[in-house]
Amino acid sequence: MNVVPDTSVVIDGRVSATIEDGEFEGATICVPEAVVAELEAQANDGIDSGWDGLEELQRLARLADEGVVDLEYVGERPSAIERGHASEGEIDALIRDLAEELEATFITSDIVQSEVALAKGLDVEYVSPEARKVSTLTIEEFFDDETMSVHLKADAVPKAKRGELGAMHYETIADEPLDESTMDEYAREIVDGAKEAAGGFIELSEPGMKIVQFRDYRIAIGRPPFSDGIEITAVRPIAQTNIEDYEHADELKDRLLERQRGVLISGAPGAGKSTFAQAVARYITDHDYSVKTMEKPRDLQVGPDITQYTELAGDMAKTADALLMVRPDYTIYDEVRKTDDFEVFADMRLAGVGMIGVVHATRPIDALQRLVGRVELGMIPQVVDTVVYIEAGKVETVYDVKTEVKVPAGLTEEDLARPVIQVSDFQTGEPEYEIYTFNRQVVTVPLKEEEGGPGSESGVDRIAIQEIEREIRSVARGYVDVQLKGQDRAVVYVEEDDISSVIGKGGGRISDIESRLGISIDVRTHDENPNYGAGAGGAGGASGNGGGGASQAGQMVQPEITSRHIVIPVDGNHGETVEVQAAGDYLFTATVSRGGEIQVSRGSAIAEELEHAIDRKAPITVVPS
Repeated sequence: MNVVPDTSVVIDGRVSATIEDGEFEGATICVPEAVVAELEAQANDGIDSGWDGLEELQRLARLADEGVVDLEYVGERPSAIERGHASEGEIDALIRDLAEELEATFITSDIVQSEVALAKGLDVEYVSPEARKVSTLTIEEFFDDETMSVHLKADAVPKAKRGELGAMHYETIADEPLDESTMDEYAREIVDGAKEAAGGFIELSEPGMKIVQFRDYRIAIGRPPFSDGIEITAVRPIAQTNIEDYEHADELKDRLLERQRGVLISGAPGAGKSTFAQAVARYITDHDYSVKTMEKPRDLQVGPDITQYTELAGDMAKTADALLMVRPDYTIYDEVRKTDDFEVFADMRLAGVGMIGVVHATRPIDALQRLVGRVELGMIPQVVDTVVYIEAGKVETVYDVKTEVKVPAGLTEEDLARPVIQVSDFQTGEPEYEIYTFNRQVVTVPLKEEEGGPGSESGVDRIAIQEIEREIRSVARGYVDVQLKGQDRAVVYVEEDDISSVIGKGGGRISDIESRLGISIDVRTHDENPNYGAGAGGAGGASGNGGGGASQAGQMVQPEITSRHIVIPVDGNHGETVEVQAAGDYLFTATVSRGGEIQVSRGSAIAEELEHAIDRKAPITVVPS
């Protein structure tokens, strides 16, 4: 009796199990080379099913050695073209043809393959895929009530993040490292559990990486060559909060229910953004709003009334198209990071859907700035009207975002009025930032003076200095130093040879610049600047690229530009950490080598800034850190 198994039943391990039950004892098991090729390709790609199938072939070989069955490999290895069309049934067809040619019993656990083989007149034995009841995973033993995530890696001691939200500690949770075989066993159990357990599914499967959702656990499994060893990271939410638990809850609740809003929930990783988003989702669902989510991977813990969607055909834009047909009142977009994400978020918001996006940001204003350049400036308040910043599990800041046509704060000329995005503290109503177009670029200006004591510059001062410097550099060849003398007056110091170019015929050029910027500009030579060469801005102003205040005295240096590096010779300070400044403005921190120099690789962002400073003849100084 000849028996031809297909790939599905070999992967499932049911061929050897059926033989051990006595059904095919004494038969000749004819394994197609096409099956071996499929298993080998899957194993090479790091897919677990390939390894499972190869283990089954080894079991069959042992049964053959024991004389229970005969084992043969038959047929020819499929071509690359045939393997490339495996999903279209090319490999299945080759295996069926072999079974027909050998007049063999065809065994499969693929219901479609079974039905096609029956239609072809083959003797078919369909073996149902083995199903196991999965109750818990072994890795769940590493969790306790305060564990948010468990981090396992081959040859490393298990660790976990434990503690209260906002006060997590990364700590060792075992005495001995895990070996590779144990890690492999854990990984296989997780994948099998995701396939077989209710509430489990594989979110992402790529060579070397799988992301699994198993009930409340989101588990990432990395394998070589993607990672340098088998690694498992399991995350579980430990906090279920209600919106009433947060500060400003009443105001936020009223705002969310007043009408569909555009909200960005921002904060650093681990700050509690998703926990707050879950609380918001539950709250608005309880108040008769239809809520959906867009997530990759899906890990928000929400109730059964909220459907969680992921990428449709690998594209969130297609998910958005589908959601617009579903017509939700609010959509929670978890992890808005890339330009495509922001564009999808904006498109849905402008279509009238309330949108709540979760965004990584280290400051509240950073969340809004990530929209700049991705969404037309004037449309930003229509896309996002509320920014919520979460820190250590608490609502730290809430911003209200709206547009006004006005003269930006700090400017005085009435003809400089323009659309300004005003970012205000939600609770006090006090404006904190303005975003607008100034001299053809978008600027974000803080309206409160930053810390630094008396004399520190306002955001408007820094923007004004940068724009004046930009305008003057477009016509001056040498070093330019700008100092503000008030809201509407500045002094510009340039090389003597550049005076006529900057002023222009009959003062026309400088008048045009003054008109564009709304600032009166007095042009002088560096000889008239009492602070020239000291590496600092003058009183009441700032120099260079807008750095503020007087800098620490340093050593003036002459960098040398080579084909691969910018070499800064330093007299003394060998082995010490120093700051490199251009015209008193901080560029970077470096350590002086024993040979008395600092090397910067050309092509880097630091090198480009340094070369730009050298080109404009800005004094380069080295200051002990």
